[in-house]
Amino acid sequence: MSLTVLTSASRLRSSFRLQRIQSHMMSSQVEPEVLMQKVGNAGVITINRPKVLNALNLTIIRQMYPQLKNWENDNETNIVIIKGAGGKAFCAGGDIREVTEAGKVGGSLAQDFFREEYILNNAIGKCKKPYIALIDGITMGGGVGLSVHGRFRVATEKTLFAMPETAIGLFPDVGGGYFLPRLRGKLGLFLALTGFRLKGRDVQRAGVATHFVESKKIPDLEQELVELKSPSADDVSRVLGSYQNLPGFGQAFRVGESHGGYRQVGRTGQVFLVSFSGVEFWVGPSFTSTPEEDFLSCRLFSSSSVEGIVQNLKADGSAFAQKQAETLSRMSPTSMKMTYKQLQFGADMSLQDVLVMEYRLSQACMRGCDFYEGVRAVLVDKDQNPKWNPATLEEVTDEMVEQCFSSLGEKDLTL
Repeated sequence: MSLTVLTSASRLRSSFRLQRIQSHMMSSQVEPEVLMQKVGNAGVITINRPKVLNALNLTIIRQMYPQLKNWENDNETNIVIIKGAGGKAFCAGGDIREVTEAGKVGGSLAQDFFREEYILNNAIGKCKKPYIALIDGITMGGGVGLSVHGRFRVATEKTLFAMPETAIGLFPDVGGGYFLPRLRGKLGLFLALTGFRLKGRDVQRAGVATHFVESKKIPDLEQELVELKSPSADDVSRVLGSYQNLPGFGQAFRVGESHGGYRQVGRTGQVFLVSFSGVEFWVGPSFTSTPEEDFLSCRLFSSSSVEGIVQNLKADGSAFAQKQAETLSRMSPTSMKMTYKQLQFGADMSLQDVLVMEYRLSQACMRGCDFYEGVRAVLVDKDQNPKWNPATLEEVTDEMVEQCFSSLGEKDLTL
């Protein structure tokens, strides 16, 4: 074999080794956990932790807050869009394992995470620019805080919404005390105590989302939004409405389009002007009404105490009521009583005041034991068998609950 051939072979092997090294280096590079880009006239935030369902951590919070404030004051940024990467989740909640470990040893993360998260929630609620959350996938806990306080929340058939905090000895925070009691009837209290999951169109029907759009149309919707020139909130609303499925018909209507003889000729908010055979009439969205939901709104969850709700459920005897009673029996008694009072107070408070209240509650949970036991049982050991302390509702006194709401003095959240 000639020296030329040997030299060429050696060079080829070296080239392959270099390519493998470069490929390994590229694959091992850590991707940003949140992407913040200016696209057209829009600031676009992408939560970029798909392997952990875009769980929210302090790093993301600390990057999002200043960028949101910058865009809010930037004359060339007209709207803010937030979405999740990976196609499965918008944001499945806060990444609380590190918070749990910090809380056990008195680490500052147990204060910093909740404080800075709530400051971000408040900034979203006060954002002067139209804020559009594309909640296309799992949206729980901390992900709710990143979306529900914004002006527009777009659900899809893939959306799964829940506030499951009472199952881990916490409470529905991130402003849950503000938006949950403002849902119709006792729906918010039901969702808060049971952690019940809303799916797809029901997320809009319940009032959590403002619009419902098919998931496959989200890329086109986003493109149209970023191309808007100096849009007002009404302009954004019109675009969102043009992509929205017409309630009750199950097909996507845009103004001027026809389906099955029905033609949308106009809309006002969530009410559509529909034409059929030359006759025009208004169609509004309605939350699915069933006997179970009537019980839910009007009777079963109407009580002056959590114990009263449990008694209502047990006395009712229906399969639905029995299932909810069983669910509540697994939740932290302290968390349920704290949550009941949180929503009771929050119904008459501003978002800002609610977040101050919730920070006090978060620190009460850090001082207690149920949060650590709940995380152990649900997220760490996954035995789903937490040992709550106190173990029953009757053992959780009014004085215990009232202490959770006590001022922290100089350590109170300042907004």
